[in-house]
Amino acid sequence: MVLAAWLILAGALTAGTLVFGRPVSNDASIPGTDAQRAHDLMRDGFGPGYDAGGTLQVVLYGKDGPLIAGERKRAVERAMADIREVPHVVQVDSPFRVGGISRNLVIGVIAVRLSGQGSDGLAESSRLVSAAVEPLRAAGVEAVLADNGTPADKEIKTGSSEIIGVACALLVLLLAFGTLVAALVPVFTAIISLGVGLGVIGLLGHLVDVPKQASVMASMIGLGVGIDYALFLLSRHRKLLADGVPVHESVRRTAQGAGGAVFFAGGTVVIALSALLLGGFPMLRTLGWITGISVVCAVLTSLTLVPALLGLLGHRINALRVPFVGPRRDAAHSAASGWAGLGAWVARRPWRVLVVAVAVLGALAAPALGLKLGPADDGYADRGQDGRRAYELMEAGFGAGSNGPLIVVGELDAAVAVSDPPAPAVTRVGDRLAEVPGVAHVSPPKINVSGRSVLFQVVTEYAPSDPRAGDVVRAVRGLRVPGAVLHVGGEVAGMADASDRIAERTPAVIGVVVLLSALLLLLAFRAPLVAIKAALMNLISLGAAFGALAIVFSYGLGSRLVGLDPPVSAQDSSLSTLFFSVPIDSYVPLMLFAVLFGLSMDYEVFLLTSVRQSYQRLGDNRRAVAEGLGATGRVITSAALIMVVVFVAFIAYPDPLVKVFGVGLAVAIAVDATVIRGLLVPATMVLLGRLNWWCPAWLDRVLPDLSIAGHGEDDDEPPVTAGPEKELVPTGRS
Repeated sequence: MVLAAWLILAGALTAGTLVFGRPVSNDASIPGTDAQRAHDLMRDGFGPGYDAGGTLQVVLYGKDGPLIAGERKRAVERAMADIREVPHVVQVDSPFRVGGISRNLVIGVIAVRLSGQGSDGLAESSRLVSAAVEPLRAAGVEAVLADNGTPADKEIKTGSSEIIGVACALLVLLLAFGTLVAALVPVFTAIISLGVGLGVIGLLGHLVDVPKQASVMASMIGLGVGIDYALFLLSRHRKLLADGVPVHESVRRTAQGAGGAVFFAGGTVVIALSALLLGGFPMLRTLGWITGISVVCAVLTSLTLVPALLGLLGHRINALRVPFVGPRRDAAHSAASGWAGLGAWVARRPWRVLVVAVAVLGALAAPALGLKLGPADDGYADRGQDGRRAYELMEAGFGAGSNGPLIVVGELDAAVAVSDPPAPAVTRVGDRLAEVPGVAHVSPPKINVSGRSVLFQVVTEYAPSDPRAGDVVRAVRGLRVPGAVLHVGGEVAGMADASDRIAERTPAVIGVVVLLSALLLLLAFRAPLVAIKAALMNLISLGAAFGALAIVFSYGLGSRLVGLDPPVSAQDSSLSTLFFSVPIDSYVPLMLFAVLFGLSMDYEVFLLTSVRQSYQRLGDNRRAVAEGLGATGRVITSAALIMVVVFVAFIAYPDPLVKVFGVGLAVAIAVDATVIRGLLVPATMVLLGRLNWWCPAWLDRVLPDLSIAGHGEDDDEPPVTAGPEKELVPTGRS
């Protein structure tokens, strides 16, 4: 019944998204900022193209000669006529105008203004406009659509990355379990979980604004935790079966012990993602709680679908053994003994291990001081994408700043008429803008219908990703023009405001994530020092992840290795093509912090659960640490390896944003599962001794009885002799 219910739910949600679609939003608004005020004013009475419909740009390149020559010019005019027939197109600006064609006459821009379709229809309009200029391409003129959105608007589609990740995870599971059936259970569970999660997210697009990045974030996180949680449950179940416990009793004990750990581990991920609600960036806030949906689905399938599959399969879970692959029972025991030996080795020299581990982690985190934040424009996109080609053509024909013009809207003290020459207040604004250092061109003014606002398009000398473009934004905002109050919008200004807002809210987000995660661990283990220490350990692993990001992207030592190409402006020397820096969008570190903090806490929960159980049975802290590490080391390593290969698979995707997440997540999980859980955590637990599990009497009375550590293994239960399956009454603590 449980299996059928999940299959029906996944099928229904997938069918629903196919029938009704997956609406996404390109709304990257940041309420209360100057850029948002400029955009609000821009949509007020300035005519077509400035409302929710937007503007498209078709960039033309005459490969065989000037665009104004003979047949090429006639082909351009025919294409413009076809574009006018596209629904929602209200104005088409010819490239044969001032500012519409380059000085060498081979690069031009057709500006297409839309109205009445809403932002959700922009993708469909882009497709129709691109089809309308197909005859122009046949005439030998290259025509590509420019990406007019911000980095937050980009739609990220995956597919091959998920397939590669699943294939690699299946290989790791085969090596870990040695049987095809056992290896397929976590993969099948994760796919069902991901299907349900993506279905829910897709249909939510009809009710709320769902960012275009939601699907890739849900895929990355949902696939990783879905396989990991099922792996922990399956490992515990197979161990109990090997000990002679009947199938249904083994499933009960697995759900009671490892299932509780999965519940708390998933809870920490959801809490960390939910803290993004405090980020002050609506797109980031929505990304947080929507990505949390995939984690909730992973937890629910692990706690329901996995036990159902284990009960259905019975001892057939070990069927279809792969020859020469996977550990036999003696090999598994040897691996566990190896991890236990590492724990004992650490326990004998905790101070030395602590110093070495801290030194290694400090060296890994040190490069993070040079992390370079900023908007990653289309100059860093994949060379095969239209957005990058259009970016390069615009830069060659009109200058780097043409790819990210500033939208300056002035609120006038008194209404003015649309006149020739312009009103004195309007002239003053234009003159002051032209005097700002770094401004290359100021467009003629445009007055709105009320006469109370004037709009200028300001082209700077710098690319959108150049920090100097942000300096121009600040300089324009610093202007004081009599009779007008200036507001600056556009991609560069919007990302600058987003960066300032996130920097302002980051301390609050970090504090809430650490506090709530520590509180959840306190409820799970009833040990204040363990909860505080776990939170600090996670912060250390985050430092290593940001250090890796700085090395690869900010210092550029691995930008080529992850498949990035330098922008044209950076190709001044052979050295720059090998090592070039790539700016990281300002909201990415905060998003990575939330995701990584939650994922790192997963392994902490599983390790602490095992150590606590051993301590309750043995009463010896050193032995408990060694035994706990021995019991969980192999499965945590396998789980971490699966996550790492899943995240590394996403590095192959051409979008720089996905590459940043892939590198950061993979490095953090690798460091967390090795240096942190293998060395640092055992060393600190040995040094703390009995204080690990100390809890003041008053706090023990206040905390609700939600502990997962006291009944996870049920080792106090008598062994059950093998025999016919029957209904068993649970024993031990409830």
